[in-house]
Amino acid sequence: MNSHNTAHVRRSCKNLNSNENTMLNKFNLIATTFRYREFDAIDEVLDLLDDVGDSDAFFDVTNISGLITGNTRLDPLEVIEKFKGIIRSEDWRFRYVLRVIPIQSVTNSNPSEIATAAIDLFKRKISSSDSFKLSVEKRHNSSLRSLELIRTIAREIHNPVDLDAPSWIVLIEILGNVTGISVLHPDQIFNSTFEKRDIGTNSYI
Repeated sequence: MNSHNTAHVRRSCKNLNSNENTMLNKFNLIATTFRYREFDAIDEVLDLLDDVGDSDAFFDVTNISGLITGNTRLDPLEVIEKFKGIIRSEDWRFRYVLRVIPIQSVTNSNPSEIATAAIDLFKRKISSSDSFKLSVEKRHNSSLRSLELIRTIAREIHNPVDLDAPSWIVLIEILGNVTGISVLHPDQIFNSTFEKRDIGTNSYI
């Protein structure tokens, strides 16, 4: 690792306890970036979080190319709204961060644990008439079968399914041995490419 990357690591890990591993077990944000730009994305997202009120946030690289995980003391959903506000006035500040996903629950990548956590979140947040869809993004885990997981969860949920325009998305992010879960409205996932397109800019991403 060169000195440039070492400086990035020191910054991203400055608040980590020594017993925390590379994949943050308590992450409440996932961000994606370009391959080999993970450290640049960490600097960028930490600067943004500092500006919106969290100077103690931390992010770390994972063993998944183009993906970083982190923790903020702010409400992750509020972070998404604040980032949308920033990009509308200062779109140039988003060069490396592509998507930011709020995470509401973290569990082991065990099918029964994932299903239990997802169903619990769903029942706490969604009324019986709201539509939903299940979305599973699986990385570095070949043993978990996405379709079987979706069927297990769907059997316990009796709300209407809408794959095109759901009121809610049950999002399951499988990252190797850990899984992040959220129940979100579709507009509660930040996508810098879409946001820049919506405001009609042609800035370099």
